[in-house]
Amino acid sequence: MAAARGRGVRQLALDLGHAESFAREDFLEGPSNAAALTMIERWPDWPTPILALAGPEGAGKSHLAAIWAADAGARFLSGRALRDANLPVALATGALVVEDLANGEFDERSLFHLLNLAREQEAYLLLTARIALNSWTLSIPDLASRLRAIPVFTLDLPDEPLLRAVLVKLFDDRQLQVDESLVSFMIPRLERSFAAAKRAVEQLDSEALRQKRPVTRSLASEVFRQPP
Repeated sequence: MAAARGRGVRQLALDLGHAESFAREDFLEGPSNAAALTMIERWPDWPTPILALAGPEGAGKSHLAAIWAADAGARFLSGRALRDANLPVALATGALVVEDLANGEFDERSLFHLLNLAREQEAYLLLTARIALNSWTLSIPDLASRLRAIPVFTLDLPDEPLLRAVLVKLFDDRQLQVDESLVSFMIPRLERSFAAAKRAVEQLDSEALRQKRPVTRSLASEVFRQPP
């Protein structure tokens, strides 16, 4: 990629923020997420009206959920908000994403009621969690049984080509055009995860803003305490 141009304008002491795109064309496909992406794009031809996505932080679950929600007209609900939510209203469009379900951090009766309501209304549900729902220990046996029956599509940690593409996208989301040498420098110094890539890009951008410098390999060598 070409080196950054006009960086003096971009690198201000004030962080102007950035917007992360959840459009389909901005989803980066690789072996770690191909099965989940295929199933999302198959809607409404799903094996069951309720599916789950599981994977580590930053693996792309929210991005896939956004892609599906745009197609299905789905609303969003946090797993922790289940207890206080008006579930019939949440299902009013016939499709709902329940994000960030975590074992022990949601109301089991509310989730059980939601699953029953979705079945009665023939609505679609997409659940997301870091750990597969069928591995949880729950106090309501019927809920545990229901969750075990839900197909789970796992998003794994990225391989090197996908991680490289993710870094480029993260920089691009921040309107930073970086040299390929910077990406190559970062790859062996990062944990092989989307979350680590995101933290690294945030750290570099923040330090560049603080020092009023462009995001370069030289800056990265200082931030990651490696010789340039």
